[in-house]
Amino acid sequence: MIGYLSRRVFQAGLAMLAAVVLVFVAVRMLPGNPVVARFGERVIPEQIAREMARHGWDQPIHRQLAQFARDIAGRGDLGESFMRPGVSVTQELRQKVPATLELALAALLIAIPLGIAAGVAAAVWRGRFPDYLCMTGALLGVSVPVFFLGICLLTLFTEMPTRSRLPIGYGTWSTSGFVLPETLLRGRFDLFLAALRHLCLPAIALSTIPMAVIARMTRSSMLEVLSADYVRTARAKGNSRWRVVLCHAFPNAALPVANIAGYQVAVLLTGAVLTETVFGWPGLGKLLVDAVRDTDYAVVQGGALVVAGLFVTTNLALDLFFFWLDPRIRL
Repeated sequence: MIGYLSRRVFQAGLAMLAAVVLVFVAVRMLPGNPVVARFGERVIPEQIAREMARHGWDQPIHRQLAQFARDIAGRGDLGESFMRPGVSVTQELRQKVPATLELALAALLIAIPLGIAAGVAAAVWRGRFPDYLCMTGALLGVSVPVFFLGICLLTLFTEMPTRSRLPIGYGTWSTSGFVLPETLLRGRFDLFLAALRHLCLPAIALSTIPMAVIARMTRSSMLEVLSADYVRTARAKGNSRWRVVLCHAFPNAALPVANIAGYQVAVLLTGAVLTETVFGWPGLGKLLVDAVRDTDYAVVQGGALVVAGLFVTTNLALDLFFFWLDPRIRL
């Protein structure tokens, strides 16, 4: 057990190291000069050279990378925003990441129960109307782009608030960045309901693809289990239909469903970029889109590393969870 855990942690560390190198090099290959983007086309060469030297961009790329790695390992410093001098990238990400995590978790709380329920219903009533209805919905959920669905939701539900996480005047109310838990802990149920209304449409739009994938996987896994001998034996003993489905079939079909549901976190993080842009959600995705548009190297590479870190952490947590859940892995 210790050996398995050590290997997985070591592999996660190597993955993060590779992510740091790849992100750093990829950002340096982006087209455009950030100095020109900030000061305009009439910037003089001396000013370009001065700004490049101040940020260390005139050094060889391996020295820049070594300094960047030392700053991250030593102080957790991701640098300073070039387009907004004096603004720490680490501090800005610390403010934006909770909004994205809250949106992704809300979408996951919608996608998992509804996707599992739809998949179980489709498997139990295979070849009948519930099966066709659930699978048609799953096909639409996978096919319709998130940004198009977001635009449709904004058009249909014009009275629902967007572009913020709280009503006007409460923008800096939260100290942790996680608005929903903090409103509950402080007993501000009025703000909790208001924050929930702001979160509703983005979470629904973001949950469609994971919900569809989970529904299809649940149906496939349940159909395989429902034809097993022990399920027929349980029915022969006189158990009710839903007792057999929920107590005998679904627990044995849950492992691949849990696997695919866990990896949907990665889908939610990538989909959050489009969702946050459409709804104006003040999270990591919108910050990255704005940084790419402004050629802000430090914010782009810092945000990309945070996304990579969330991917690696999620995969590591899932591996450890399946190590506990599935005895075959331990063997």
